[in-house]
Amino acid sequence: MLITTPVGSREAVTAARWPVPEERRTVTVLFADIVGSTGLVERLDPEDVRALQQAYFGTVAAVLRRWHGVVEKYVGDAVMALFGAHGSDGFDAYRGVRAGLEIQAALDRRLPAGTRLRVRVGVATGEVLVDLAGTRDGGHGAASGAVITTAARLQEYAPPGGVVVCAATRRAVAGLVEQRPLATMAVAGKAQPLDVWRVTGVARHRPARHHGPLVGRRRELATAGEEITRAMRERRPRWISLVGPAGSGRSRMLHELVRAVSTVDGAPVRWCVAHCPPFPDGDLAPLADMVRAVAGVRDTHPPETVRRRVATALDGLLPPARRGAAAHALAEFLAAPRDAGAAARGAEVWREALLGLAAAQPVVVAVDDLDRAAPALNRFLHRLFAAASERELPLAVVATHGPGWADLLPGAAGRRCRVPLPALGTVDTGRLLRQLLDRAGRPAARATALLPLVGGSPAAAAAYATTPDADGEPGGVPEPVRRLVDARLDRLDGERRAVLMAAAARGAEVPAATVDRMLAWPAGRAEPALRALVDAGLLRRTATGGYAVAESAVARVAAHRLPRAVRAEFARRLGDAGTAVAIRPAAVVTDGLGGRAACPAGAGRRSGGGARPTPVPAAAGRTPGEPAAGTDGPASPPVDGGAGRAGAVAGRPVGVSGGAPAGRARDTARTGGNQAGRPARGRRGLFPGLVDALPGGPATGSVGRVGPVGGRPPTVGPPHPPHGGRKRLDAAPAPGRPRRAVGAGAAAA
Repeated sequence: MLITTPVGSREAVTAARWPVPEERRTVTVLFADIVGSTGLVERLDPEDVRALQQAYFGTVAAVLRRWHGVVEKYVGDAVMALFGAHGSDGFDAYRGVRAGLEIQAALDRRLPAGTRLRVRVGVATGEVLVDLAGTRDGGHGAASGAVITTAARLQEYAPPGGVVVCAATRRAVAGLVEQRPLATMAVAGKAQPLDVWRVTGVARHRPARHHGPLVGRRRELATAGEEITRAMRERRPRWISLVGPAGSGRSRMLHELVRAVSTVDGAPVRWCVAHCPPFPDGDLAPLADMVRAVAGVRDTHPPETVRRRVATALDGLLPPARRGAAAHALAEFLAAPRDAGAAARGAEVWREALLGLAAAQPVVVAVDDLDRAAPALNRFLHRLFAAASERELPLAVVATHGPGWADLLPGAAGRRCRVPLPALGTVDTGRLLRQLLDRAGRPAARATALLPLVGGSPAAAAAYATTPDADGEPGGVPEPVRRLVDARLDRLDGERRAVLMAAAARGAEVPAATVDRMLAWPAGRAEPALRALVDAGLLRRTATGGYAVAESAVARVAAHRLPRAVRAEFARRLGDAGTAVAIRPAAVVTDGLGGRAACPAGAGRRSGGGARPTPVPAAAGRTPGEPAAGTDGPASPPVDGGAGRAGAVAGRPVGVSGGAPAGRARDTARTGGNQAGRPARGRRGLFPGLVDALPGGPATGSVGRVGPVGGRPPTVGPPHPPHGGRKRLDAAPAPGRPRRAVGAGAAAA
């Protein structure tokens, strides 16, 4: 059974500033419930029950907010939360799992004395339909999808005090948390049992293993190596930044740089490397990992062993009189990296130790993913760099981060070097794909088909090469690539994201005027957003002056996010028989306006959450209402000859309502549309509140319409329907009442 609360009214979302009120998104769902709550309540006084409930719900909600989760609903003693429903950072599943681990510890600290609650937590990841205006605490019914049921069932399967995850969540948090498999779980209604894992804690970072030769980065590697060598020879510290988007191979470049610059003029180079995981435990936790690596300390070592090894590592770096106190400060730092006082003292000692090390031999201090780090770590690096510059030591700082992150380093003019990591070229991408396919035991000939999908991204190449059937994934994009694209899309403001999704839904090329019509904007409004997306590398200009999505994966994910009702509305506003709704290579169809748009084969295939996408647009000369050749989807909605029909009939502009045109009888007979006195037909879709158009007529009512940008802010909470019942969303208009037009002009009004 699908666990969800249908939204009672569409008014809140259609009036929102975001022109696409609902999206298909991959989210992580957390269910937490108290173990044995019935027996516990029976033993307590009502006043004690109230105090316990307030402490429990308050604590759980605070933990979820800390990890940027949204409390969707409370079901008895259970709490359901969503991660990634409104905005994704690429680590939604990780945040959900960390929240589940923290809930139990937080309850032990905050509950009344003598009371102990055990909580079961289930975490599942999958595709849902999200009401964007409802993604707030208490936004009941903000998400609908089978993954919600899965999370609830996982919670029932979890041991008391445990956190269990599904297979998709396990893959998303691999390497970030410690997991062990449990017995498979049978769920009513599912044909196959579910694989289940229990999360036992946060994993200590382990450097990734890189196999095979480096492909396509020789020039960047040489540039960074020369800058480091120059800093050592001139004894003038330099700051080298390896800059590229997530998935561009920044960590691999750092790994190769450590191997390439092992000596300078015969002197061995000491590399001190820290890696910044997402949401580290403590502002300076990556620095603590660097100390452990240099001193040869593990988490399992007893305190005496840690202190002894740290003191040995400091030998010769600090004066003997300070060595004992310094070793004690570093040992405290390693034991409690989240303690602000211990971290500050340990960082001060470690900075002096690194400067002492650089006085004896060349040193490179490297931090991977510095844009994830807290400001305290950045300040540590700045002070280290300034002190080394003042003492003229052979030291270099290497940092990897994304292009949108700016590291303002004062007083380093002429001693900074940014090494960009652009997308790989076609030849290098092909070489990398063949190498990865061979390692995965798949035919190297697949590289030709995967080449246009990868877009020059090493991470995307690895994901496609190791995913046997990416077409079975939502949008036809492998999970790791989809997480990266989701984070890129959600960094855009609402207007730019709407423009990008409209361009992706349209197909291979779209003029600015077409985007304005799709979003019901005044002429010229989309142009600035389109240019900004070109500058951001998400769109590209075409030879005819139009725009196209620059990367196949971005196009697929952005188009797949649009619900069927929104895609149908875009089609009606354009007066088309349909628009491209999925971007897949190797098939070309006409766009209904005389041009040709690239649209992949198999666009009618079921995807992700079970909803069937809008079919591929009709070929030239095909009768509307007839299925497109080669598709398994339903026919596109026909053109309605009455007021409010989609498309221009007999020379009339789109969206103009009024009397019947001269060619109405002819058009109605040709399209098989509604005849006089025959009501429009519709059927309720998979998701509550959506109506799919059938060949007998257009979608009824205002369901599925997309409101223009710039309207009033969304209403807080749906209005209550009259008579205490639920408002019907698929009711046809009253007899005699004209049907309102849904074209660009009507929507803008």
